[in-house]
Amino acid sequence: MTTLISPAMPRTRIERLRWTLADGWVIARSYLIHLVRNPTAILNLLFYPMVMVLLFGYVFGSAMNVSGGGDYREFLMPGMFGQTMAVGVMTTMIVVATQATRGVTDRYRSMPISQSGVVLGRSFADLVGSVLELAVLLGCGLVVGWSWHRGIGAALAAVGLLLLLRFSLIWVGIYVGLMLSPESASGAWIVLLPLTMLANTFVSPDLMPGWMGAIAEWNPLSATVAACRELFGNPGWGGGSWAAEHALTLAICWPVLITLIFLPLSARRYRRLDR
Repeated sequence: MTTLISPAMPRTRIERLRWTLADGWVIARSYLIHLVRNPTAILNLLFYPMVMVLLFGYVFGSAMNVSGGGDYREFLMPGMFGQTMAVGVMTTMIVVATQATRGVTDRYRSMPISQSGVVLGRSFADLVGSVLELAVLLGCGLVVGWSWHRGIGAALAAVGLLLLLRFSLIWVGIYVGLMLSPESASGAWIVLLPLTMLANTFVSPDLMPGWMGAIAEWNPLSATVAACRELFGNPGWGGGSWAAEHALTLAICWPVLITLIFLPLSARRYRRLDR
């Protein structure tokens, strides 16, 4: 007798990985199709970063000083890139919490698909959305006078670090979103915004009170922003602390550590929903 192996029951680790990635892409594509068919969602996705660039670049920019000198808009834009990647976790949390509440998650769990592939698909879709946000921000930066000065290779490396940070925070958003209601997920903004401000995004930690500056320097967001300023050749990178001197290393280590913690937690939480 010949035993038929269902596609839902792969036999080897390689087959399971291939199955998970394939299902993840199918889920991601469905999310992206939904986004394309909802222009309002796209506008909401892009409106925040453009407003923040105009607000801080022109309204507050004339009153800001850069530690060590330099143009504030050149200092600002890497901070805006990093903050936009960080606050994107709110989108992930709200969408995941809403889908779990409305039964979308239960429908996926009832299908013969990889359960890990579902959360992986969410991460793929959010990462594509983040690429779109970042492209718009880069365009806004060029319009207001920002630019990179160390070649296209270094600029692409900086973009890669920003997307690495966003990818790691997607898993935080998925994990937290699976534990919260949509209303609670929306309220998490109160906690998230101070965390993105208590960094080197808009001002140098050197200008903060001592204890606050120390916290800001060790914020994972600060590591990515400082590394991007260095790679872009913008003012405001470097400093006397260990964290400031090793920003490039921390900009890789922090996201990798966050991913290693929250990716398995997210997959496990998804599999154990309602248990």
